[in-house]
Amino acid sequence: MHRCKALPAPIVQGDVFGNFQCPKNKYEIDRMKSVSYASAVGSLMYAQVCKRPDLAFTTGMLGRYQKNPGVEHWIAVKKALQYLQGTKSLMLTYRKSDALEIVGYSEADSAGCKDTRKSMSGYVFTLAGEPFRGRARNSQLLHRQQSTMSYEATGQALWLKKFVPGLKVVDSIEKPLKLYCDNEPAISYSYNNKLSNAAKYIDTKFYVVKEKVQDQTIIL
Repeated sequence: MHRCKALPAPIVQGDVFGNFQCPKNKYEIDRMKSVSYASAVGSLMYAQVCKRPDLAFTTGMLGRYQKNPGVEHWIAVKKALQYLQGTKSLMLTYRKSDALEIVGYSEADSAGCKDTRKSMSGYVFTLAGEPFRGRARNSQLLHRQQSTMSYEATGQALWLKKFVPGLKVVDSIEKPLKLYCDNEPAISYSYNNKLSNAAKYIDTKFYVVKEKVQDQTIIL
């Protein structure tokens, strides 16, 4: 793959992966025996851990099928290698700025896993236009993942407001941190007391988010 054609992304919208793509007959099983799937995924994981955090989602997804990978999974591995081919000279660049601003993004893929119907959720915070802290995980809950991730992202925002001044690159963080998410019920409830069917299960976690919005610690 060292001379492969470059690709702009390892996974694009519309790509679907699951156990239904694993080998189903002797021909498919024998075909995959000659493929160095585990070795290739391990190499991608090594690159991700060392200096390519942008591969985290891809390696996490590919790693699920190491016991019984299918042809589609192997094609995805090669696409990841093609992505590395086209981006191996790129790097994160933190630009000089007189107004350093921290911005957060929170997202959840509701029931996105085809095998378990679990959800992938995560958040990322940027400083000087580039990411510097984030988290992604498979949710063990079949519901409420978007609001739960908003709660976790809010906790990170509070921690960052205390941590970043200690880096001595900014004196303080006076303005509320911006936190972007596409969870309309969480946003609506954070700014008013109106209840709806979408918010009927709200508990202590969601009151924390609401409190921090109302006291101008964060802005959703």
